[in-house]
Amino acid sequence: MSNGEIGLLGLAVLLSLIALRIPIGIALLGVSFSGIWATIGLNPALGMLRVVPYSFATNWELSSVPMFLFMGFLCYHAGLTRGLFEAAQVWLARLPGGLAIASVFGAAGFAAVTGSSLACAAAMGRMAVPEMMRARYSMALATGTVAAAGTIGALIPPSILFIIYGVIAQEPISQLFLGGAAVGVLTAIAYILTILIWTVVQPDAAPIVIRIYTLREKFNALWGVIPIFLLAGSVFGGLFGGIFTPTEAGAVGSGIAVLIAFFKRTLTWNTFRDSITEAFVTSSALFLIAVGANLLSRFVALSGAGDLLSDIVLGVTNDPFMLMILIVIVYLVLGMFLDPIGAMLITLPVLLPIAEQAQFNLIWFGVIVAKLLEIGMITPPVGLNVFIIKSVVPNSITLTTIFKGVLVFLVADLVVVLLIMLFPEIVLFLPNLMQ
Repeated sequence: MSNGEIGLLGLAVLLSLIALRIPIGIALLGVSFSGIWATIGLNPALGMLRVVPYSFATNWELSSVPMFLFMGFLCYHAGLTRGLFEAAQVWLARLPGGLAIASVFGAAGFAAVTGSSLACAAAMGRMAVPEMMRARYSMALATGTVAAAGTIGALIPPSILFIIYGVIAQEPISQLFLGGAAVGVLTAIAYILTILIWTVVQPDAAPIVIRIYTLREKFNALWGVIPIFLLAGSVFGGLFGGIFTPTEAGAVGSGIAVLIAFFKRTLTWNTFRDSITEAFVTSSALFLIAVGANLLSRFVALSGAGDLLSDIVLGVTNDPFMLMILIVIVYLVLGMFLDPIGAMLITLPVLLPIAEQAQFNLIWFGVIVAKLLEIGMITPPVGLNVFIIKSVVPNSITLTTIFKGVLVFLVADLVVVLLIMLFPEIVLFLPNLMQ
């Protein structure tokens, strides 16, 4: 058996193990080590097992991952983001579908301090869905909106997906953040337009809220957003103003979040302990998967499987747009079954060389990959955001109802992806200003 065949067999075994529900990190490490052993021998494989995990895990830029995670978990547990939805609710309640639109605004603001789709969906689900239930909204609209809006969490900085992609692809994380922010805003606009169209076509889905808020109540509600604007403004103002690096931004943001929670008197010992524990656990799982993916990229390169797959894919079509369509289909299918980080780390060792050979801009490519992975968070049968929403709403709301709601937003997502593909400047305009 040639090295190329060993590489292809290893990838097939990897997908089979994942289909059997073997943890992704374990599957990546096992297949990669076995494949390198079969390709170049036991001693070199053991050497890589000693060196690669350490050299990858000690990458300085990865230290921002646990800090951004801690910042997000602390904001969630300390309730720093609740004011975002409440302010949007007061200002937008009189619009058609105003509470649903407020959910999108709240999710976008929450995304600016968490970078996690699941945390975003869970928080907004607890706050927004009960309000829409009281207003007698269609449950498909209410739950579909919140599940879809949660996907903005991984597009607007700080995004863990962009940090890991930047480390693997050797692209500037700050530029990925800027490109992702543009797509996050575009996604939010697409969702708001979807809600408006839905409520115009089906007015009963979102009855107009009867209560009229005074101007004083509206401005008083804005006080609730000051902590998040202060936090996001400090972190991203310093980051994009060149005061500190993305790595330092995570630590600065965590420190500011602690101070804000302390002065708001929502920082308890349990809040702090839960936040730091969840940050550690999540970081450990991410690093295990990332180390396995790094070993997989060595295996793919050593076996020549990457070149074989590149030749096969490029042999199907040389047209960059059609090639991108194929990649979109791959990610949409994987998104139905895998979590975003796992899907990204499994595919990048194979698809990055193809993207480079096709001369794609890797900032643009990374943002599209992140967007596609987030679409996977709401696609059946395993849309993780949908299951998160299901866990925080009454039992009377079925998964079928939630999936029925998100399907409408999937159409909006696909339109956004098409726009990004046709007009790369949507992603690249802001990063190009930094060069």
